[in-house]
Parts: sequence; structure tokens; C-alpha cells
Amino acid sequence: MELETMQRLVIDALEDAKAQDIKVFDTTGLTGLFDRVILASGTSNRQTRSLARSVYDAAREQRVDVLSTEGEDTGEWVVLDLGDIVVHCMQPAIRQYYNLEGIWGEKPVDVELLPQSLLVPQTNQGFDPMQPSLED
Repeated sequence: MELETMQRLVIDALEDAKAQDIKVFDTTGLTGLFDRVILASGTSNRQTRSLARSVYDAAREQRVDVLSTEGEDTGEWVVLDLGDIVVHCMQPAIRQYYNLEGIWGEKPVDVELLPQSLLVPQTNQGFDPMQPSLED
């Protein structure tokens, strides 16, 4: 899958799960490991896990390999490695503390996002306490 198509897939999945403050960074020239870093915030551990689950499900549906996931047990910071794209779903306090924008922010990518008012999460929307972890 082309990089821009995969990037759009991730952004759409994050927006579907009501992610906040989505940022995309071009990391070509900074690392040879991946070409994009995508950051998104959730308002609770449940929502952060839901953001990651949405990306995971969308990727699998389009036959994009999810190479690894980390952090779904706590939901404070969940990372998905899609090869060319690494997705970080984070709680705002964790995101501020680790300041990944400061590390990867040299080359932001201008992407079309939904208006922020459409991204306000609904309480318990789509939450299933019996849902297996991302790796299941």
C-alpha cells in the first residue's frame, strides 16, 4: 500500500474513534526505520485503547501488516508499528511529558482532518470490557 494511502487509512481510523490532536510527521531523513509518525490523544485509557483498536482493525481489514503493538494493557500510551508508519495513541499528560512532537516535529505533514467539534468523544461509545487485547 502506498504511504499516503496508509496514512489516510490511519487518520480515518483515528477520527472514527474520536481521536483528538492528530499530528503527522515526515521522518524520512531522520530515521531509516519508518517514514511517518502519527500522534493522537484520547481522553481516557479506554479511549486510547479504542483508538489503537480502530487503527489495528482498519489495517488488518486492508491487509496491512501490524508488526507489533505495545501498551494496550494500561492504555496510557499505545504504539502500533505498521512498518512505514508508527502510530502513538496517548493520554494528553503522557504526550506532553514525552514531547514526541519535539523529537519528530521537524517536518510536519499537512493533512486534511475533520473539524475538531466532530471529534469530541461520546461517553462509553463502542466500549466493550470483554474485548480482547490488540494482539488477540
